[in-house]
Amino acid sequence: MAKITLDNLAHSYLPNPTSEDDFALKELNHDWVDGEAYALLGASGCGKSTLLNIISGLLHPSQGRILFNDQDVTQAPTAERNIAQVFQFPVVYDTMTVRDNLAFPLRNRGADASYVAQRVDQIAKMIGMEAELNRKARGLTADAKQKISLGRGMVREDVNALLFDEPLTVIDPHMKWELRTQLKSLHHEFGHTMIYVTHDQTEALTFADKVVVMFDGRVVQIGTPQELFERPAHTFVGYFIGSPGMNLFDAKIDGATAQIAGATVPLGAGYQPGGGKVQVGVRPEFVKLTTAEAGVPARIKRVEDVGRHKIVRLDVEGHEISAIAGEGDTIAATTHRITFDPAGINVYADDWRVAPEGEAA
Repeated sequence: MAKITLDNLAHSYLPNPTSEDDFALKELNHDWVDGEAYALLGASGCGKSTLLNIISGLLHPSQGRILFNDQDVTQAPTAERNIAQVFQFPVVYDTMTVRDNLAFPLRNRGADASYVAQRVDQIAKMIGMEAELNRKARGLTADAKQKISLGRGMVREDVNALLFDEPLTVIDPHMKWELRTQLKSLHHEFGHTMIYVTHDQTEALTFADKVVVMFDGRVVQIGTPQELFERPAHTFVGYFIGSPGMNLFDAKIDGATAQIAGATVPLGAGYQPGGGKVQVGVRPEFVKLTTAEAGVPARIKRVEDVGRHKIVRLDVEGHEISAIAGEGDTIAATTHRITFDPAGINVYADDWRVAPEGEAA
C-alpha cells in the first residue's frame, strides 16, 4: 500500500506544448492518502485515463513527478511500481483455466502453492466463479472474462495500489452492483490504496471514500460524496453529480440577497463574488414550487413521475430548470413561481464556488 503524491504533474500529447490548452492533463499537486479508495470521475476525454496511466507507469508525464510513499517512481517501469491494473476490456489468457488465470500473478512471484490455492479460492468466491475454476477462459462471455481480470487484479495482497480503468463497462447491471460491493468489501478488509476510473457517478459515489472530479484535464474537486453534493466547488461538479444535476441561475449579488429573473432571493448568508460571471446554484431538491407572488417567475413545462418522486421541469427566462416534488405531492396548475431553501444555495463566480462570509476554510 502506498501514499501517492502528484507533484507538479502535467502531460501533453504534443511534442512542444506552448499553452495550458495544449495539455491533456493540467498541473496537479495532490497527496492521495495510503489505504483510501479514490474514484476518478468525469466525462470522456477529461484526462482520467491519462492520469491513471501515468500513475501506473504506462505513460511518462511531460512534467512533474509521481511518488509512492515519498519515493520518486517517475522513471520506474510499471513492473517496479508493484501495482495491479484492471483495464476497461478484459485481458485474460484464453488457453489457461480460470484457476490458472487467477493464480498467474502469485505464481509469477513464487508464492507458496498452498497460499496460491487458498487465495484463488477466496477470489473465485468473491467474483462468483467457483463453478468455472477448471474451465478454459476461451469461450467464456465478455463479462465472465472481465470478472477474471478483476479477480487477477485483486489476487495479490502486497500491491502498492490497485488501479481500475472503467472495469465494469462490459458487466451486466446486476453484476455491476455486486462487484462494486465486493470491491468495497475487499478494500475494507485489506486496506489497499484503490483508484477507480469511471464516468458513472453511481459507481464513483458508491465505491469511493473520496471522489476526484475531473473536467477539461483538471481536478476541480476532491471530496466525499456528501461534500460534492452539498458544496460543489465548480459548476461542473454540480451539473455532473446528481440526477438531475444542479440548476444554475445568472444572478446579481448584493450581500445576502440575489436578483434572479427580476426577483429578490434571500441567500441565507453574505457573499462577495467580485466581478466576472456570477451564478446561483441550487439543486432540484431545494427548489420549491409556489402559487404565491413571492419568488422567481417560472412556468411548468412537464412533470416526470419516476416512482420515488416527481421531477418537475420548468422554464425560467428561456432556461430549463428542475425541481423535485414528493411522489404524493399535488402539482398545482396555478404554480408560477419557485423559491429556494437557503441551506441549499451555492454562489459561483466564473464557475468556481464563492464561500459565504464566515464559512470556515
